[in-house]
Amino acid sequence: MVLMVGPLEEALAPFEDAHRILLTPAGRLLEQSVLDRWATLDHLVLVCGRYEGVDERVAEHLIDEEVSIGDFVLAGGEIAALAIVEGVARLLPGALGNDESAVTESFRDGLLEEPHYTRPSDHHGWEVPDVLLSGDHARIEAWRKEQREIRTRTRRPDLWERKND
Repeated sequence: MVLMVGPLEEALAPFEDAHRILLTPAGRLLEQSVLDRWATLDHLVLVCGRYEGVDERVAEHLIDEEVSIGDFVLAGGEIAALAIVEGVARLLPGALGNDESAVTESFRDGLLEEPHYTRPSDHHGWEVPDVLLSGDHARIEAWRKEQREIRTRTRRPDLWERKND
């Protein structure tokens, strides 16, 4: 099944001023920087294909941008649309409760986020690193930076290589 150009053109007509995004495996890979950009726009329209996707003329003439959430295929774009809605909505002012939260998370500086811990400081002998209990903010920040680098290098060497190119 391929979604027809005519009905999609009609559906998109009221949204000429919106940024229209087609969710497709052929699109550019979604990254945090793209979500950041989209969060600054007034209106987004997400076009989800189904099975074989949409008539190519939709992408050629009615879409501003094509995006993929990964190198895999789903039956439709609805899951990708949900990921985009979640990723953009959390960047809107007030959504997180603390706007600084979005500034210090994974991918902001090309690295994964450092590990996080809660109370108690010892659970079955699994202890929170001493530096986090020290109260020494400079040492804590240095530990966090080191952990971001270690975590990225070991868990996502692709990100590490990209950051160090």
